[in-house]
Amino acid sequence: MGDPELTRLLWHWHARPDVALVLALAGVLYVSGWRRLRGDGHRPGAAIRAPAWRLAAYLGGLASVAVALLSPLDSFAEVLFTAHMIQHQILLMVGPPLLLLGNPFPVVLWGLPRGWRQRIGRGLTRTSPVRAAWRLLTWMPVAGLLYAVALCAWHWPPAYEAALRSEWVHALEHLGFFGTAVLFWWPVVNPAPRLRRLTTLRQYGFRIAYLVLATGFNTLVGAALGLAEHVLYPSYAAAPRLFELSALDDQAFGGGIMWSGGHMFLIGILVLVARALDAEGRSTILGGSLARAASPASGSGDEGDASSPPIV
Repeated sequence: MGDPELTRLLWHWHARPDVALVLALAGVLYVSGWRRLRGDGHRPGAAIRAPAWRLAAYLGGLASVAVALLSPLDSFAEVLFTAHMIQHQILLMVGPPLLLLGNPFPVVLWGLPRGWRQRIGRGLTRTSPVRAAWRLLTWMPVAGLLYAVALCAWHWPPAYEAALRSEWVHALEHLGFFGTAVLFWWPVVNPAPRLRRLTTLRQYGFRIAYLVLATGFNTLVGAALGLAEHVLYPSYAAAPRLFELSALDDQAFGGGIMWSGGHMFLIGILVLVARALDAEGRSTILGGSLARAASPASGSGDEGDASSPPIV
């Protein structure tokens, strides 16, 4: 009839009312704000203000977090290091960028009652301390460092073991991964409120380099875990063996998941390259159009100073 432990894990969904309530509330507020911004869908600019793809991205992000924290994957993570690494990758690489692609802040804000919306808006003006703090936390050197520290600290064996043995520490670990991942992805996705401009090739280049460094760092951590010659986490050595997988092989597979998962940054790199080329193309077209429009305005046949910089 099969392994009873495997059957138990396959059907074990975690009853986490706190997580389910937060996800449900976030979804309801977003959908409400999205519908309010979009109106009946026939108003001018409705598809620009609230495109359907952003709704799909946001709901996909919520669904991925639900899979990571509520589904049987969380149960498997208690006995399989590989499952735990898949869970971490979802919280680091899948959920946060999808949620930020949904441009959540303005949409959720429009899902709130008018009074709340106005109070929150006043608290996030350009000179507010909250906005200044968020700007600092999402500055790439700070966000990248926080992400790296969280990744290393929570995979340090004593901290990892503490998370496996305590539900509260485990929840703190997941919150740390998710929170630092949101900070990490913020300057890449650049959702509203847009704290920094993202228009020039140089700005795109910094973000591409940022993701290249993150790819290398994730690969390094994954290799350190996957190539270790002994089991780093005693809890997995004592756990029931599933799929006839030894604890050391399980650790090697889990390290490989992190190693290969780091290459998901390449998707972000390719998107940034495409957006940079598109921005450069639009800038060139705009500069040429403005230059042609300005040339007859001189009132003479002069072509102007060829050494003058183009108008962009």
